[in-house]
Amino acid sequence: MLLNDATACTLDFASPFDVTCVTPDSNSQPQEEFFENLDAPPRPTWDSQRRGRGPVPVTVSAGKISIAGQPFDANEVTVCPKEPHVFTLNGSDYRGTLRLILDPNGESFDAVNNIPLESYLAGVIGAEMPDYWESQALKAQTIAARTYCLYIKKRFGADRSWDLSKTQAHQVYRGIDAESTQIWNAVNQTEGMVLVCKQAPPEALGADAADDIFPAYYSSTCGGHTENSKNVFGDSFEPLAGVPCPYCQDVARPKFFFWPMAEFDAADVTEKLLQRYPRLKQLGQITDIAPAQQSDYAGFCRVTKVKLSGTAGNSDFLRAEDFRLTLDPTGTKLKSTICEIAKSGDKWVFSFGRGYGHGVGMCQCGAQAMARQGKIADQILAYYYPNSHITRLY
Repeated sequence: MLLNDATACTLDFASPFDVTCVTPDSNSQPQEEFFENLDAPPRPTWDSQRRGRGPVPVTVSAGKISIAGQPFDANEVTVCPKEPHVFTLNGSDYRGTLRLILDPNGESFDAVNNIPLESYLAGVIGAEMPDYWESQALKAQTIAARTYCLYIKKRFGADRSWDLSKTQAHQVYRGIDAESTQIWNAVNQTEGMVLVCKQAPPEALGADAADDIFPAYYSSTCGGHTENSKNVFGDSFEPLAGVPCPYCQDVARPKFFFWPMAEFDAADVTEKLLQRYPRLKQLGQITDIAPAQQSDYAGFCRVTKVKLSGTAGNSDFLRAEDFRLTLDPTGTKLKSTICEIAKSGDKWVFSFGRGYGHGVGMCQCGAQAMARQGKIADQILAYYYPNSHITRLY
């Protein structure tokens, strides 16, 4: 998903485009209408690099999506650019087609990029890992990202009109801007490869375990030890139990491996937590934040659950990763939950920080360090996802 609850955006095309509309008839059955060879106004001057044909505004008004001023009485509009099958959305270039899905309130829309999996990965890998890193690290990243994508699609895709967001909430996706020769080499050379592990079907107790994909999480810098997924995301898979990582410190930037003290206004902390978790309103103003559970490693601890206490005399608990991303949704200031928490005046202070990201699964900086040492993608993945193996789906 490229946009959520948008009220307007701007498209650009290198070619004419078709539009397909899906509208319910009186019996609530979807009907398709097809508009062929729509065109944007030509640019006053030709741009040889972008080959753009001019900006195309998309708006929503009175329950209708309008493209270049033409309203469509439809719940869903699909824009299909002709060759080279590329469109530009708010200045960023993407392959494939674009679905504009009107929200039930008729006041906004979601923008979803429909694209083949391998082309999607080419827009992910270069956004998640520098393309000048070792080729074996890029291959390991590609296999992990492909596995994660297919798992999330399988687990959640049937219940929504999109599979993954373009942000770090799932995987960062930057479309054509993230592509390069090195990235496409990693995608093409691992085509169809995913990680699987033994899993017992949840609906069949006592059944024999069978190989299946799992959420192959990864993060930038684990800080010295990856974390058990059960402590961070609540799911449990054998390859995600956590392993020591003596590698990432050799690659990670010092400010990411050991990050500086982060401060947050105490009133803002309370406001963000109560807004995100209404049940916490029973606490009143947050007066104490303390580790309730942590993983102890050699020389450092990762907080995995926090206890929140308030002026009303009550307490409640949050997973530490949920707490972190509530305070700092970008994750760029409060970089991990390997830190110490203290109150200083009207500030909450997070100090002695270490690592960058949730710490589950493959450590990206660790993968690069292993590749520098001559390890191939299979070995990197086997280390960070023990008791898993690679299989080729297609």
